[in-house]
Amino acid sequence: IGTRAAMFAPVQDLGLVALWDDGDDSHSEQHAPQPHAREVLLLRAAQDKCGFLLGSWGCTVEAAQLVETGWARPLVATRERVRATAPLVRTVGDGDLARDEAARAARLPTLAWQAVRDGLAVGPVLVQVPRRGYVPRMACAVCRAPARCPHCSGPLQARDGGALDCGWCGREEAGWHCPECGSFRLRASVVGARRTAEELGRAFPTVPVRTSGREHVLDTVPGAPALVVSTPGAEPVAEGGYAAALLLDGWAMLGRPDLRAGEDALRRWIAAGALVRPQSDGGTVVVVAEPTLRPVQALVRWDPVGHAVRELAERAELGFPPVSRMAAVSGPPEAVADFLRTAELPPEAEVLGPVPLPVPAAGRPRRAGAPPPGEQWERALLRVPPGRGAALAAALKAAQAARMARGSGSAVWVRIDPVDIG
Repeated sequence: IGTRAAMFAPVQDLGLVALWDDGDDSHSEQHAPQPHAREVLLLRAAQDKCGFLLGSWGCTVEAAQLVETGWARPLVATRERVRATAPLVRTVGDGDLARDEAARAARLPTLAWQAVRDGLAVGPVLVQVPRRGYVPRMACAVCRAPARCPHCSGPLQARDGGALDCGWCGREEAGWHCPECGSFRLRASVVGARRTAEELGRAFPTVPVRTSGREHVLDTVPGAPALVVSTPGAEPVAEGGYAAALLLDGWAMLGRPDLRAGEDALRRWIAAGALVRPQSDGGTVVVVAEPTLRPVQALVRWDPVGHAVRELAERAELGFPPVSRMAAVSGPPEAVADFLRTAELPPEAEVLGPVPLPVPAAGRPRRAGAPPPGEQWERALLRVPPGRGAALAAALKAAQAARMARGSGSAVWVRIDPVDIG
């Protein structure tokens, strides 16, 4: 039993490999050779002819593909069992927020306040916030277009005193208006966990408020009434289960420019909802997101498998991973162009891009494969049909070796089957 590195543990007479929550991005190593724990354990199971078990509250598209191809069999609860153990899920969409006076004055709609109040009468209440911290990024209150600095197009943010400044160049902005609709009204696009804890603490002054996030993750909380504000993945287990849960800013999670945005949002929502008491014991989950969206509907029905199967069918139709094999090549524009000229790609390969990547702000830790702060990089995606992944990998390896042998300028970052393809 171990973390990601346990996938390489030397075990004799291996009988079973098991992985919990394969959709969690911490299972993907960011440094070369960038293995994913699921893929490594699949290889070990095939080579050692042992059992393979994949478990999660949700279901990834890759897991659905294993079942679809007949490589694995599903182990799922019956619908009667799900209905007996799952909480009641209620939704609050944009139409409800527009008609709700309380939601216009504060960030929580009336339904959410009622769920918190009723839940606190019998136990702890979980509040999931998509991000940690305090300083919120701002957006137009009317059309929700991101508020950007007129000088450098960086994101505007609100400090503790309420003043706006740019997150890239630091300039203050006093006269902002939305270039899309002309509105002068702003709203916080995603309010951090610490800010949310302060707001809820003022609304329920007699109830203790606990936070769980990156700096300090709680393992468990007592079963007494309390507000527990947490970022996704850091939710503590409550003794006897939570009486209610609020899943805030769902549109911010679903609106990420990422192929896996819906899958990840559903996975995080279901993981939080699984900590809530069953509906028969009064357990309630309120998600602030548009009810008509597919991930929200899957949460209401508590059907992550059905959502993954439909996602897999759509990706097969559009040629997206995991049905196709894909590689990402990123680096300075001239280096990416030189790499693509050098690579002898398979005839079936399709080149998408290159397109510019966002310029990272200075002062933040650099992620593996990301551009250095202030530098403009480009990224190209290379896609091949099933069965040609090995040929694509061999061509990219040969091109990388050739460029390194002749010392061709800047290096490029090559990632096979990238987790995040935008």
